[in-house]
Amino acid sequence: MAAVGTGCGGRCAERFDLDFTMAFQPIVDVAAGGIWAHEALVRGTEGQGAGWVLGQVNEGNRYSFDQSCRVKAIELASGLPMDGARLSINFLPNAVYKAEACIQATLAAARRTNFPTSRIIFEVTENERLVDHGHLKGIFAEYRRQGFMTAIDDFGSGYSGLNLLAEFQPDIIKLDMELTRNIDSERPRRSIVKAILMVCADLGITPVAEGVETAGEADALSDLGIRLMQGYLFAKPAFQAMVGAADIPRLQ
Repeated sequence: MAAVGTGCGGRCAERFDLDFTMAFQPIVDVAAGGIWAHEALVRGTEGQGAGWVLGQVNEGNRYSFDQSCRVKAIELASGLPMDGARLSINFLPNAVYKAEACIQATLAAARRTNFPTSRIIFEVTENERLVDHGHLKGIFAEYRRQGFMTAIDDFGSGYSGLNLLAEFQPDIIKLDMELTRNIDSERPRRSIVKAILMVCADLGITPVAEGVETAGEADALSDLGIRLMQGYLFAKPAFQAMVGAADIPRLQ
């Protein structure tokens, strides 16, 4: 794949020439029984996992890879049946040197495919060590100004935890599977998630539970007030396709 270099200001020293594609995993609204969003997950063109693709990323081609992922996700999603659901795209904050410049290729792809920016969510994983939290705050502010939604992925498993929210507040946090796993049988996990949900409510942040694999976990999370969930209980990532609402199991 040719690197997307719009607005890179000469910083994309290397092209990311490995061709890749995407799988899409739904985020389900268990209360409404529909699909709220689809997360774009990088894959090799022959179905290789994300780790295989990410293993080709280095400091020299990180910018080009990040830009190419955004464009690829939008281009693929625009040709698939989304029925009004949102598109969630992971991005690498350390690859973004200036938010208003680095977002130009994304905006161009959205315009070219007629994909509404209001339906795009940008996720940053808490597991990626951030050189500068102020830099991420600036990225999130610019993305909001452009009409995108923002999310912190894998919340609760990375470097900063709740301290991260003291500096900036995304629209969404995705609770890491280490918090949701066995939450129906482990009281400490329920207590921790309950406390996080209180913070979310106070700050106006929407919570999403990741890694939900059992009906018991889903029921416990629903009892805590979480209506947006993602995990193998509902659907595995679909290679270059999107799971339809009719294929999502309903909670009893």
